[in-house]
Amino acid sequence: MAFASFLGRVLFASVFILSAYQQFNEYGVDGGPAAKALRPKIDNLVYRVQSQVGVQLPEIDVKFVVAGAIALKGLGGLLFILGSSFGAFLLLLHQLIATPIQYDFYNYDSEDKEFTQLFVKFTQNMALFGALLFFIGMKNSIPRRQPKKKVPKTKTY
Repeated sequence: MAFASFLGRVLFASVFILSAYQQFNEYGVDGGPAAKALRPKIDNLVYRVQSQVGVQLPEIDVKFVVAGAIALKGLGGLLFILGSSFGAFLLLLHQLIATPIQYDFYNYDSEDKEFTQLFVKFTQNMALFGALLFFIGMKNSIPRRQPKKKVPKTKTY
């Protein structure tokens, strides 16, 4: 059972680690294709926050956002393979931040082709989010081993 659990963690984390590896190789000076794809989505998010909430957000450099995503996915994936709850929390943080920004189906009309594509990817990432929550919940529900207390020997006089 321990091997199956390890194999499951390796397969699950491989999605994040391979993605981080690919983004790292394409990063370059400007953040690579990931930064170019993310720039309009970040701009749209900033516009929505500023117009609806009325809070002025600072300038966001997208290449640092991509670097942070690479770090969260890479380190989180490696720690997750080792069975660490901290690794699961890092992956959970990445999913929590990246999913609604990358897959912004709410900016499209339900009749649009992009709406369906983005909504499907959004729900897939929410499934990953749920799996991470399940892992953390199961990890915290397993009782920790208590060291066996030595029973004092009775002394005979």
